[in-house]
Amino acid sequence: MFFSQEDCKNLSHSYAYIKAKAENHVLTITLARPQAKNAMSPTMIREYAYAMSHAHYNKDIWAVVFEAEGNIWCAGADLKAMRGEEEANNSSVPFPQKEIVIGDLFTQLHKPVITKIHAPVYAGGFLLVGNAHYNIAVKSATFSLPEVKRGIFPFQVMAVLLNNMPARTVLDWCLRAKTLTATQALEAGLLTHVVENEEELTQKTQEIISELFENSPSAIRLGLKAYTEMQSISAEEKQSFLKKILEETIQTKDAQEGLKAFAEKRKPNWIGE
Repeated sequence: MFFSQEDCKNLSHSYAYIKAKAENHVLTITLARPQAKNAMSPTMIREYAYAMSHAHYNKDIWAVVFEAEGNIWCAGADLKAMRGEEEANNSSVPFPQKEIVIGDLFTQLHKPVITKIHAPVYAGGFLLVGNAHYNIAVKSATFSLPEVKRGIFPFQVMAVLLNNMPARTVLDWCLRAKTLTATQALEAGLLTHVVENEEELTQKTQEIISELFENSPSAIRLGLKAYTEMQSISAEEKQSFLKKILEETIQTKDAQEGLKAFAEKRKPNWIGE
């Protein structure tokens, strides 16, 4: 990750643009810059990267949820701030050991990420949505890639979307700067669930979390790790790699508990180790 385990051993910081709360094995990260449409400044990115790094190292956190305040879920990058003109703020989050790459945050986290989308998403906001494992949106939410109308192109977003959507669909979206409804985004493969309202949004999120927590957090973590790492492994080495990580999984305390619970015909008590 972009922070060491020592750097991010707790969440007790002053955050300028997010809220971070760990409860019942879930870390909830709230984009809390509604006055700027939750546009992502270097400070905001640093803050949620810090929170995600904390989740990565903390065995008691089994899933991460992203949500947002205000009437725009995320307007994308704060271009003025990215040019070095960021406003002063009171964030006490330390600076990372190296430049943060948003996509790498998700692939290195090795824990399920869920987005709760109650409002429109634009441009760079797709770097959060496109990298999450579950995207739940209210029916009224919209999804826009307006970059070419501004003389730029959504290069990083394009790469992220290609992981989940057909190439021609992604290119058409990027080239014509279309706005998709939640239903269209579901059909295209960006979203995993569409609900009617914010009450159902919360219910569906909790339903998915409850289903995930029925299963071993250690097995899920190692499964996500394997999924990421095998992308760069040759076909000849892949099975050997997966055999090795299976052996590692079997040695976890959760695996031992799961096998014991199965034999005793009871529900397992997971500890995330």
